[in-house]
Amino acid sequence: MWHGRLKELSTKKPKKLKKKKKKTARVICRDRKEFWTTQTQFWQWVREGTVTKTQDQPLTGTFVREHEELMVVFSNTVLNLAHPVHMGEALRARRLALQRS
Repeated sequence: MWHGRLKELSTKKPKKLKKKKKKTARVICRDRKEFWTTQTQFWQWVREGTVTKTQDQPLTGTFVREHEELMVVFSNTVLNLAHPVHMGEALRARRLALQRS
């Protein structure tokens, strides 16, 4: 009985691990900071006009507008991370709306 249980445990197939996406596209911010992203995300930003491609090897681009990298969309509102007061007000309003519903 003991050996049968051990054999039963060892025949289970291991779970598939989620494959990590390769970040092979570089984006350079206006303040000269850079970060790496996936090629899919990079080309999406190029199609949207957020990033312009500047180089092929490695795939590189720059943001079109100043402070574009600080813009985030939160609950259908575009916020600028450079203005934390605005961000705080939006978060507070969102929390109140969630509490009421």
